[in-house]
Amino acid sequence: MRHLLSTGDLSRDEATLVLDTAAELAQVSGRSVKKLPTLRGRTVVNLFYEDSTRTRTSFELAAKRLSADVINFSAKGSSVSKGESLKDTALTLQAMGADGVVVRHPASGAAHRLAGWVDGAVLNAGDGTHEHPTQALLDAYTMRARTGRVEGLRVAVVGDVLHSRVARSNVLLLHTLGAEVTLVAPPTLMPVSVHTWPCAVSYDLDAVLPKTDVVMLLRVQAERMQNAFFPTAREYSRRYGLDRDRLARLPDHAIVMHPGPMVRGMEISAEVADSARSTISEQVANGVSVRMAALYLLLGGS
Repeated sequence: MRHLLSTGDLSRDEATLVLDTAAELAQVSGRSVKKLPTLRGRTVVNLFYEDSTRTRTSFELAAKRLSADVINFSAKGSSVSKGESLKDTALTLQAMGADGVVVRHPASGAAHRLAGWVDGAVLNAGDGTHEHPTQALLDAYTMRARTGRVEGLRVAVVGDVLHSRVARSNVLLLHTLGAEVTLVAPPTLMPVSVHTWPCAVSYDLDAVLPKTDVVMLLRVQAERMQNAFFPTAREYSRRYGLDRDRLARLPDHAIVMHPGPMVRGMEISAEVADSARSTISEQVANGVSVRMAALYLLLGGS
C-alpha cells in the first residue's frame, strides 16, 4: 500500500491491518505522554483546498503524536489563490521533500492525480463528492469497538448520499469487511449509479430502522447544493431525521453514528446526538488513532 486514495483499493486484510494497528496506537492516547518517536524526521504536509477543521486537526494531531514534522498548507491566502495549479503546488512539495501529503480538494479525483506527481505517500482526506477513506476506516473502527465486529452488521446510511464522499467510502469498505449496508435517502439525494454499488437502497427510513445494528446519519450538504433537492428542512427532518420516536424503533443494541459536523434538529435531534447510544465523540477520538495507523503504515514506521 503506497497511498490511501480510496477504500475500494483496500483488501480485507489491509483494512483489518489498519484497524488492528489503530487499536494498538489507541492505547498510546490513554497515556500521559502521548508521543511515539516512530516518524521522527519525516515531513507530513496538510494540503487543504477546502475548509476543514476536524479532519485537518485530526491528521495534524496524528502526525505530531508520531513525532513527524507537520506543515499546514492552506490554499486560501496562498499561492493557490494567486492562480497556481495543483500540479505546480505538487512539484513544489516534491522539491521540498514531503514524505506524506494529506490532501482535501473540491474536485473528485484530485488525490489520485496528486499521487502521480509526488514521490511521497498521498492520503486522501476527501476529494469532491468522491471518497473520504479515513472517515470510513474510523467509522468501521468505531463499530468494531462498540459491537465487537463489523462482519454481519446491518448498517443503514441515511441522508444526502448524492453529495457524500463518506457514504461512498463507507459502502465500499463495509462491503469488503462483510457488513450489509442499506442506503436510505429521498430519491433526489440518491446517486443515479447507486444500483452499481454493493448495497441495498430504501426510501423509507421507518421500515429500515427495526432491522438495523448501526444507523449512520449524513449531513445535508447545503454548500454543494445548487438546486432544490427537497421542499424544506422541516419536511426533510420529518421523513429522514432521527428523533426520539425513531430511536425507539431501533433494536436495543443499535448505535447511532454521524461523521460530523452535525446539524442538530435537521438530520439528528439534540437528544439523540447526546444519548448514550450515540458514538459521535468516540468517532472523533478514534479518528486520531486511525489516522496515526494510516500514517504509520504508509510512511513506514520502523
